[in-house]
Amino acid sequence: MKKVITSAIEAIQDGRSAAYCRLVETRGSTPQKAGAAMLVFANGNQVGTLGGGCVEAEVRRRAMASLVTGTAEIATFQLDHDYGWDDGLICGGRMTSIVVPLHNEELCSYFRQLAEVAENGGGTEAIAFDGQQATLPVPFSILFDSSGQLVSAMPHDLEDDAAVALRGRLRSLSDRPKPYVESGVAYLPMLPRCRLIIVGGGHIGKAVGEAAAELDFDVWIVEDRPEFASVERFPRAQRCIVGKIDDVLPDIDVTQDTYCLIVTRGHNNDARALFHLADRGARYVGLIGSRRKIKLIFEELAEQNVSSAALANVFAPVGIDIGSQTVAEIAVSIAAELVSHRNRGGEVPGRPQPIPVREEVAGRE
Repeated sequence: MKKVITSAIEAIQDGRSAAYCRLVETRGSTPQKAGAAMLVFANGNQVGTLGGGCVEAEVRRRAMASLVTGTAEIATFQLDHDYGWDDGLICGGRMTSIVVPLHNEELCSYFRQLAEVAENGGGTEAIAFDGQQATLPVPFSILFDSSGQLVSAMPHDLEDDAAVALRGRLRSLSDRPKPYVESGVAYLPMLPRCRLIIVGGGHIGKAVGEAAAELDFDVWIVEDRPEFASVERFPRAQRCIVGKIDDVLPDIDVTQDTYCLIVTRGHNNDARALFHLADRGARYVGLIGSRRKIKLIFEELAEQNVSSAALANVFAPVGIDIGSQTVAEIAVSIAAELVSHRNRGGEVPGRPQPIPVREEVAGRE
C-alpha cells in the first residue's frame, strides 16, 4: 500500500495519467481481501495488485478506460466461470473495487495526507461505494486519523453531519480491526506498525530481522557485541542498540504494540532479557530454547519475584511447530508466529504445548 500511495503522488506531480484501484469489499473466497490497492498507468503498467488473474486484468482494462473518460466507477466481480476459469481463480467469492482516475492537485493533497496518516499512528480510510445506502456520492473517500478526526476527503469536502455519522462507526485501532462494511461504506483501517525488539543479533536474530522488516514490523536490535548490531548486518532495522542487557532493556521503550523476541547466544543472557521484558506490558514476548532450558529460566525468574502470570504469557519455545531444523526454517516458524499473533488477535495455531508455569514455579512465589 505504501508503494501505491507514493507512486500515486509522484504520478500526479509528474503529470502522468494513472488510475487508483482499491478493493473495498470482498465476500467468500477471493485472492485478495478488502484494502488491497493497485495503481494503473496509461501504458498498462501497474504498481500493487488486486490478486492477479482475469479480475485484475479486467480492473486494469477499466482503469485505462477511465483515464480516457475521466470518470470514476465501482466494479463488482463474481469469481465464477465469468472471471477466472482459465487461470484457476474459480474462488466462488465476490470482489468490489473502486476505480478513480487521478488528474489534479486536490487528489495529490489527499494522497499526501493518506501517506502521513499511515506513517504517523495509522488511521481509517472510509470509502462510500453504495450510494443508496451511504447517501453519499460514490466513489467517495474520507480519511480519519488514529483519534477519529477528519483529515481529508476525495474528491471534495464532506458535510459535518456526514462526517459525524461516519466517525461514529469507526473502530478503535488499538483492537487492530480488519476491514468492514457498514451502510454502503467500506472502512479500511491502516494499522500502526508494531515494533519488534530482537534481543540477540546472531544467526536467528538476523534471519528473523530480515523477514520481519519485510512483514511490516519496525525492527530494533539489542546486542552487547557491536559487530552483531551494525547497520551493515541489519540494513532494514530502525535501530541497532549496542550495550549490556541490564543497561539497555530497563529503559527501552516498550508499548502495547511492542513485540519482544529473545534469541541471545546463551542461557544467562536469555534469562536476564526475560527478567526485564516479561512484565513490561508488551503485546508479545517470545523466548527461544529447549523446554528444559525454558523451565530452568522460569524457575530462576520466579525466585527473583517475576510473577507466574507474566511467565505464562511468554511464547516459549518460540515459533510455530513446523519441524524446524535450519536457521532459515526456524526464522520462518518465528516470523509466522509473529504475523499470526499480530493479525489474529493473539491466536497462534500450531503452537507447541506451553510450559506449565504454575506447576513448575507457582510454589516458589
